[in-house]
Amino acid sequence: MPQKKQSSKETVGSKIKHVRTRKKITLDAMANDTGFSIDYLKKIEAGKTIPPVGALLQIARALEIDSTYFLREQAASVHDRVKAYTKRTDNYAYTTLTPGAENKHLKAFKVSIEPLKDHEGVGYQHEGEEFVYVLQGAVEIAVGDHINVLEEGDSLHFNSGIRHRMRNISDSRAEMLVVIYGP
Repeated sequence: MPQKKQSSKETVGSKIKHVRTRKKITLDAMANDTGFSIDYLKKIEAGKTIPPVGALLQIARALEIDSTYFLREQAASVHDRVKAYTKRTDNYAYTTLTPGAENKHLKAFKVSIEPLKDHEGVGYQHEGEEFVYVLQGAVEIAVGDHINVLEEGDSLHFNSGIRHRMRNISDSRAEMLVVIYGP
């Protein structure tokens, strides 16, 4: 089946819905494959929620496609592509630092979390490994039941298959370099 040309204005949620419906995958099946509720998946598809990177990895795996399809850039230059793909929610923003890495196992992002806010406020997990380096601020990263507190210059490498969550525990914006390896 020929691939539908993606509009540069198409949202991550509409891309997810397009692939899911083209592959005839139900929301129920997606919920079982990702662990997310049907309501959460509907909000993503409707563009009401921008999922964190970990959630995109889980959704891409369930859809059996490369996760960078959701972040594929349309702009001509690397600078424009990186700038164009900064995703923002109320509490955080992430920018892909590896544009064009559709067939790569390693993906890097710059993640910013507003003061005293959670990174999406939900735990997430995805197969592989994750490395976080704090550029500024202080964050709390829970990996399972273990709480890690990282400040500027600190790093953490962990099994991202374990449910994890991140939050800014400082009164200033926190910025991190996050590198994700997915097999």
